[in-house]
Amino acid sequence: MPVNVAVIPVAGKGTRLLPLTKGIAKELLPLGRKPVLQHVVEEMQDAGVSDIVMITSDGKACIEDHFRHDQALLDLLHHDNKHQLADAVGFLSAATSISYVLQQQQDGLGHAVLCARDAVGDQPFVVALGDAMIGLNTEASLCKRMLRVFDDNNADAVIAFQHVPLTRVNRYGVAELKTGYVDGDEAFTLTDLVEKPSADNAPSQFAIAARYICQPTVFDHLEKTPPGVGGEIQLTDALRSVIRAGGLVLGVPLAEHEKRYDVGNFDSYYVAFIEAALADPHCGGAVRERLLQLTADSVN
Repeated sequence: MPVNVAVIPVAGKGTRLLPLTKGIAKELLPLGRKPVLQHVVEEMQDAGVSDIVMITSDGKACIEDHFRHDQALLDLLHHDNKHQLADAVGFLSAATSISYVLQQQQDGLGHAVLCARDAVGDQPFVVALGDAMIGLNTEASLCKRMLRVFDDNNADAVIAFQHVPLTRVNRYGVAELKTGYVDGDEAFTLTDLVEKPSADNAPSQFAIAARYICQPTVFDHLEKTPPGVGGEIQLTDALRSVIRAGGLVLGVPLAEHEKRYDVGNFDSYYVAFIEAALADPHCGGAVRERLLQLTADSVN
């Protein structure tokens, strides 16, 4: 069955980015000339996923405003011969629909995904975190590869992974791999998942990278999943339950040219913002020169 639905959780309050996020959703923080969430939606469109379900919360009306069709603005831009800007504003394809589901309380990623059950129904679906994008001004093929692996193997779930230093494994869900994976293989089979392990207890250095594809049966596992790390319902724990029930869960590592960019905290956001500015086709050169000058000045 083709995957036509993407669930994008955007309900978080962005408290690690206060006061920046007091009046704007963290998912609308700019990366280059677009907010990060627009990058995510365009990634879904590029992968052929046309039905977007955003899990939102009170105080996030700015997200709906950004994605609402604004014919008056388009008409004004076309009238002023600003056709390129009109194209940039009208980025949603005619085939793309966006709906919103309110998450009354933030009880973890697993709970956010469970809120989408009625909207998703009995279809397989993508989960794409709304504060993380893959790639900058390059054709990120990760989601397309994941969809192919999911379909070719009739998998219960497919998860994206990035290789991280041992010092950072305690920030992520981490994969335990079935014996036989060779570096460079398109996918590997998971035998377990561990949420935020210590460096000493991490089964690998493959950390979940903000993208999942799931069969709708994952909702049954989520309903039975108790609160885990942080007292929240973790999607990682539900997928671990799928594995233990005999389900086939596969991991797809990021390719060498792919990189995850987050806006979840200031450290990662500053790096993503700078790299996005450097990648700008029109302004990147000037930004690079200025950074080099600032670096040289600080050394001197």
